[in-house]
Amino acid sequence: MAARKGSRIFVWIILGFLFVGLVGFGATGISGNIRTIGTVGSKAVSVQHYSNALTEQIRAFEAQIGQPLSFPLAQSLGLDRSVRAQVIQTRALDNEVAALGISVGDARVRDQIVQIGAFRGLDGAFSRDAYRETLRRNGLSEGEFETGLREDTARSLLQAAVLGGVPAPDAYVDALIGYIGERRSLVWAALGSDALAEPLPAPSDEDLLAHYLANPEAFTAPETRAITYAWLRPEMIQDQLPVDEEAVAALYQERISDYVQPERRLVERLVYLDDAAATAARARLDAGEIDFDGLVAERGLDLSAVDLGDVALADLGAAGEAVFAAVPGNVLGPLPSALGPALFRMNAILGAEEITFEEAAPDLRGELAAARARRVIEDQSETMIDLIAGGASLEDLAANTDLELGRIDWQVGQSDGIAAYETFREAAAAVQAGATLQLTPLSDGGVFALRLDALVPPTLRPIEEVGDDLRAGWTRSATQAAIMAQAEALRAQIAEGAEPATLGLTALSEVNLTRRDFVNGTPPSFMTEVFTMAEGETRVIAGDGSALIVRLDAIAPPDPTDPAIVAQRAMLAEQVASGIGQDVYGIFARDILDRTEIKINEAAVAAVHAQFQ
Repeated sequence: MAARKGSRIFVWIILGFLFVGLVGFGATGISGNIRTIGTVGSKAVSVQHYSNALTEQIRAFEAQIGQPLSFPLAQSLGLDRSVRAQVIQTRALDNEVAALGISVGDARVRDQIVQIGAFRGLDGAFSRDAYRETLRRNGLSEGEFETGLREDTARSLLQAAVLGGVPAPDAYVDALIGYIGERRSLVWAALGSDALAEPLPAPSDEDLLAHYLANPEAFTAPETRAITYAWLRPEMIQDQLPVDEEAVAALYQERISDYVQPERRLVERLVYLDDAAATAARARLDAGEIDFDGLVAERGLDLSAVDLGDVALADLGAAGEAVFAAVPGNVLGPLPSALGPALFRMNAILGAEEITFEEAAPDLRGELAAARARRVIEDQSETMIDLIAGGASLEDLAANTDLELGRIDWQVGQSDGIAAYETFREAAAAVQAGATLQLTPLSDGGVFALRLDALVPPTLRPIEEVGDDLRAGWTRSATQAAIMAQAEALRAQIAEGAEPATLGLTALSEVNLTRRDFVNGTPPSFMTEVFTMAEGETRVIAGDGSALIVRLDAIAPPDPTDPAIVAQRAMLAEQVASGIGQDVYGIFARDILDRTEIKINEAAVAAVHAQFQ
């Protein structure tokens, strides 16, 4: 327990220092003799303390949103009020600590200071000069910082005592473990459509109509958005753009290593510390005492750690000639390498490869043309945006630029044509009738703008249009109902004592299942259903095109000797104790705040805020 408290204290110390260290600006520029914004009991709330806390909160919020936050906006979000409440709560605890006579000695404070990295010099040791300079930059004196550190440590002692002083109730933890670790043993059998005693009859018109009326959601077309769009992609114009053949040749030369590869070898290399070790390994290899794989394994390595992949002659340095002269499977060495003497195993020969300029040119030419097309579109985008700002319609854009007009009846889930672009799908889902046109970039360098012409809400399709879907839906539903009925008849017999095997069923036995287990071949709801059953009960559980007949044979409590249960109980006890401790601490802190006299100088607070404007 002492170790745990010490760990918590150290965390609070570090957090306290970070609180101070994060300051970059504050109220140090406030003129006059204002040093505090008020008092909480006998403890003053310093201007610097409040300013630092406010700075930290604003910076943390800026990190979350990824952009600067103006102080008026911070105030509208209530950040200043939140910080003030936190500072007051902290000083109320400090006041309570002082009243209880809890304090920390000078030696403890000194030990903490010398451990803080920001106070160390170039040699890594505590530096008095670094200590003074760091505090000066943060607007603190040595006395103020040491007093704050002393208070932080004393406060953390009180907090640790409250948080760690409430054990978890055994009855509550036992109830949780009883629920989580309860075990069930059962026998189950699956019944599918192939086990139906009789084939399904053909559906009548009345059957189909009844299924249609009972399941309107299955035959309802989703919302449809009639959209007109104008778009331009690089491939629409790149064939019209000439490409400099010298640029194609230059690009080929730039990537020559991709197109022209010399003969290569697949090689593994095992490096040793010195020649003696490498020579000894070679001797064992030659004597047949061990093979190359064994040498690798006894070094605690696997083959991936010594695999060089495919390498050229120049990649192997002084060992290259010998390795390239070897037969696949040969082990060579010791030979020199960049890392020291090594044994090499050559595994395969890869012939030289060359893609000629004539073969590569079409792809390179297309790549350059596409890049030029993207630049052209980027240049034209400014003109397109100006036209939109001047009130141009999509039709006007298509008539005066390279944008091409198109139309789509778009639904969620549709991804063909322009809807293959996620950016378009997002825009199509969000656009409203009458919205201002907006030019939006596509992922391949293209652009588009769109307009919502009409919105058709979800509509029940006429029965004449859903014939195949209707018949298939009825068949699935009728098949499931027939399977469930047959399974129910078999369940009744099993409940009366019949064994599944005597009924032609293939029964599977599961022992000591917990709520977290999953049984292959069962629906997601299987375990939930099983844990609502009584011991000895037999039940039919619906599957997807199947039915499961389940007989629950036994219910057992958690095994108290199971290491997993023991560990889980300890974890739950710690979590429960922590949760209760947090609740108790919250009540304790509120009680301290309620009985502590608080005086805040609003003019001083306003003066601090003025420094953030």
